[in-house]
Amino acid sequence: MEENNVVNFMRLLSDDSIQSTLSSDSREYYQMEIFDQLPSVQASRPEQDRQGVWEECEAYQGGPESGANHSHLSRGPKDKTSTQPLRNLVMCIQGKRDARDRRKMQINNIDFWESWRQSQSNNRKRVWSQMGGALSGLLPWHHTLHAIEGRFGVGVKAYFVFLRYLVYLNLLHCALIGGFILGPTVFYGRGNNSEPLRFGGNDSVLDFFLGSGYLDRSPVFFGFYTRGSLNMDCLNTSLLYLAGILTILFLSLIMVVRRTTVGYKHTWMLGRRYSMNVSYKIFCGWDFTIQDPAAATLKHSFIRNDLKLFLEEQRFSLREKQRTLGQKVRLWLLRFILNLLVLSLLGGAFSLIYFATIASESESEHHWLVSLVLQYLPPITITFVNLVLPHIFRKVSSFEDYSFTMQVNATLVRSIFLKLASLGIYLFFIFTTERQPCRENKFGREMYKLCIFNFLATFCNAFLLNYPRTLVQEKYPSSLLARLSGKQRFLIPFNVLDLVYGQTVSWVGVYYCPLLPLIGTVTLMVTFYIKKFTVLRCCVAEHRMFRASSSSVLFHFMLLLGLVMAAVTLCFYFYQQEITLDRNMPFCGPFGNVETVFNVTGVCVNSLPSPAQTTLRYLASEAFALPLILAEIVILTSYLSRRRANQKAIERLKDMLVMSSSDKRFLVKEHATMLKRKRNTHRVRSTAEEGDTPATTGRAPAPRIQTD
Repeated sequence: MEENNVVNFMRLLSDDSIQSTLSSDSREYYQMEIFDQLPSVQASRPEQDRQGVWEECEAYQGGPESGANHSHLSRGPKDKTSTQPLRNLVMCIQGKRDARDRRKMQINNIDFWESWRQSQSNNRKRVWSQMGGALSGLLPWHHTLHAIEGRFGVGVKAYFVFLRYLVYLNLLHCALIGGFILGPTVFYGRGNNSEPLRFGGNDSVLDFFLGSGYLDRSPVFFGFYTRGSLNMDCLNTSLLYLAGILTILFLSLIMVVRRTTVGYKHTWMLGRRYSMNVSYKIFCGWDFTIQDPAAATLKHSFIRNDLKLFLEEQRFSLREKQRTLGQKVRLWLLRFILNLLVLSLLGGAFSLIYFATIASESESEHHWLVSLVLQYLPPITITFVNLVLPHIFRKVSSFEDYSFTMQVNATLVRSIFLKLASLGIYLFFIFTTERQPCRENKFGREMYKLCIFNFLATFCNAFLLNYPRTLVQEKYPSSLLARLSGKQRFLIPFNVLDLVYGQTVSWVGVYYCPLLPLIGTVTLMVTFYIKKFTVLRCCVAEHRMFRASSSSVLFHFMLLLGLVMAAVTLCFYFYQQEITLDRNMPFCGPFGNVETVFNVTGVCVNSLPSPAQTTLRYLASEAFALPLILAEIVILTSYLSRRRANQKAIERLKDMLVMSSSDKRFLVKEHATMLKRKRNTHRVRSTAEEGDTPATTGRAPAPRIQTD
């Protein structure tokens, strides 16, 4: 008889089985048989090669040896994942078991040394993974963040992660201050003319709130640091002080830019360019870190409200397309009027800051409490403006007929401008005031008071406003006051804006108040526990989700704007100090004796060897601008080329995702056709057997003919 080249597989299953009717070998055979028929493979090959593909498939079906070779080739890409842990592989449990068996077979086929090397490599990876997990568990507030995430989701956790990042950043600043400024001052002294630091005389506890008296003579402010015994040309207290401040700003710039660019890259790849459809929101929107039943119920409402938001945006886009010309004109006029209202509110806020600054500088005698209020009048005004106007901006944006996402973004942009502009206006008023002895200490005192009052406002808002409001709602839920106040929400954007404002104040005042990063670290750590109490005890989650809560790109960009503002303020101070140098005015701090930053650095450059002087002067001259611009052009061109290449790669990946879905539909269709064919064949055979059974009943079996 001729040999049958077609291999048939059969598997007996129970009626309750939900698995395929093919064995594992037949499934692999079937995958190899239709592999070259997939739409993704057909789309990636030219038309003239497809005929050869069909011939190869027929040749494969004709002999088992070619099938073995094809099997070996098809299993080639699977070897790339042989070194990954089984739990990291994206496959079902049965697939992982098969992968484990294949790995055991591969280990049996290699020699002793190769097996020992692979086992040692796996053990090292396992040890490093366990060490990384243990170290991550030792991070500050690790379990607290998990508890917050379990009850409120990832959005609220992002705020606390951002706060912890600012704590790390300020700890780095404290280390740099200790190495560049405090260390040399303690080791080499402050000079012969410096007075010892004592608490007494006219000093009082009130000085710790005003930054005057004893605190004005302490290491907190600029005037404490004078030249000691370390007084060389290129190694002295002045240059170390300047190097420490510039290092803080430069490292902060690198860290913030890095986090901003990384976040923007992920947002660009996964943001607008890849809008998530409704099926993803339904089947992939669950947060598996939730442990509390009430939080689970709230997560259900999150998904429901997110779908409502999606439908609302679709309805808004449809309604926007259906607007007539008259409706558009009326809407533009309304937005113009509302923007004029916003500008008027900003102008009024700046005027309030100006009058508060003028009133705080009055020299008339008052009671100590009135004097304290007058000294804190500018910080009180700035905090009040930053607290009230963002909520007014949110109400204004609701009348401008924007989508919800656009309303949030418009409110954030206006709030950013308000906070940074109010601080900038206040700095401008301070700089333009009449010059005073040791004006650097005065400027540092103002930044110190802003930092202290910002923390006091956070404390009072939590324990004097939010907590009593929660108690009223719990004990008297049906009262008029409870109904008017409503449930408190943790507004993530506004809370992050407060953190950005505080860090900007720290960067602006670090030159005039070197211990401001230490004060900021302490206040941020206490703020963490205050906000934790506010969230867990007083707040309920926001029902209308903020889409950008899980992405910190906008927040880090705001932080970058604050850093740029601090750098511009410092450069303006250096420029003003150079052009308004008054030799009759007494100086203080490391740049005393009628010295400026440019004078000290000039003396250091003149003491260097001639080649070094020539190089530094060339780098500071206008002739270096041309090669610098050319280098920037080359760098930007390379980054732009990489961006275009990445964009093309992402587009190819998008096409691969589309083709993978086509492959799945094709495989499902082929599998259904095969099952239907097998079912029809089984029915035909059953009908034939049932038809032949009555006809053959009672007949003697036919004689068997023997052939030689």
